[in-house]
Amino acid sequence: MPRRRKIRTLLFSTLYPSSVRPTHGIFVENRLRQVLGSGEIEAKVVAPVPWFFSTHRRFGNYAMMATTPKREVHNGIDVLHPRYLLPPKVGMNIAPFALALSTIPTIRQLFESGYDFDLIDAHYYYPDGVAAALIARHFRKPFVVTARGTDINLIAKYRIPRKLIEWAASRAHSSIAVCSALSEQLSAIGVDSAKLLVLRNGVDLQRFWPMPQVEARASLDWPSGQTLLSVGNLVELKGHHVAIEALTRLPACRLVIVGTGEARQSLTRLAQELGVGERVTFSGAVPQADLYRYYSAADMLVLCSSREGWANVLLEAMACGTPVVATKLPGTSEVVTSPEAGLLAAERSPESIAESVQLLFASLPSREAVRKYAEKFSWDDTTAGQLALFREVSQAPGVLHP
Repeated sequence: MPRRRKIRTLLFSTLYPSSVRPTHGIFVENRLRQVLGSGEIEAKVVAPVPWFFSTHRRFGNYAMMATTPKREVHNGIDVLHPRYLLPPKVGMNIAPFALALSTIPTIRQLFESGYDFDLIDAHYYYPDGVAAALIARHFRKPFVVTARGTDINLIAKYRIPRKLIEWAASRAHSSIAVCSALSEQLSAIGVDSAKLLVLRNGVDLQRFWPMPQVEARASLDWPSGQTLLSVGNLVELKGHHVAIEALTRLPACRLVIVGTGEARQSLTRLAQELGVGERVTFSGAVPQADLYRYYSAADMLVLCSSREGWANVLLEAMACGTPVVATKLPGTSEVVTSPEAGLLAAERSPESIAESVQLLFASLPSREAVRKYAEKFSWDDTTAGQLALFREVSQAPGVLHP
């Protein structure tokens, strides 16, 4: 029997890790790694970064992004990083067009080097998915877009982005949502339900595993006692400030925060002002390969987000045997569905989070039970669904309407 040709994909997204920002958009890389592991596809990644005139560190994050190489092999995957220009004030409305214009020459070079892809696999609907629609139209290729959360539950509330999202969705072969709630939101803004597909994120059960808690704490030099963990970028929507405020109602607990971001100073100041500074530890950025030690060392993970699509940190913690307390959001409600997983706080408030933490401490599930719950969320079904979709798209007519 002749061997089936591998499907060639082009993953397009500004949400993708690099050697400069190794955890940025790592959930996109994780899904790609899983499908590449099937041996049925080839992939190259185009992950544009904003253009900036200087790499001097005094310019902060913009300068750091400017140091991103134009092409690199990141974790074994060929990744190209074209630059795009985002003028202030009007950036949101023109971002898809700036992305497309900057990326088309890079993709043309890929064609010239012999990489003729079958489809574009875009992630994050705005601006990335809209840019992908423009690029697909230019090269007359089919494309799919994965909605991730904020792109639909926040950005789509703005008139121009919403219109452009609707236009891109009408041209996409399929729109993928990482949870059912996000699929319902896509349908609500007018995306054809026949084109909607839910492919949730999974968890890497080999990377995230339950290290004995005493051993994990010793490796991190953590003291004994009740310890909460909060993981995510240090920005308002992740709610680290809510977790810090909750400590005032949890005198026996300490809090470890993993992540970097613009709110570091304000969070440190808040902890001091509330008198809990000695019980809050900022661990900074932690490589994903080391996160299992932090999850395993903690008694529970707290996630106080105001918005989430599908929160990967919840499953990562559970895979390490650590239950969670999370704000009750549509996406998190699909992850935390059983007492073995943890509890959902009724409100995003210090009082509600503290109450849920106390309730969970009063009836902690075994770490074995938490891990077993997480095992239901392996990548197997998602990878199978993605492969089936890619086969369907690659066999469909690839020329788009002008």
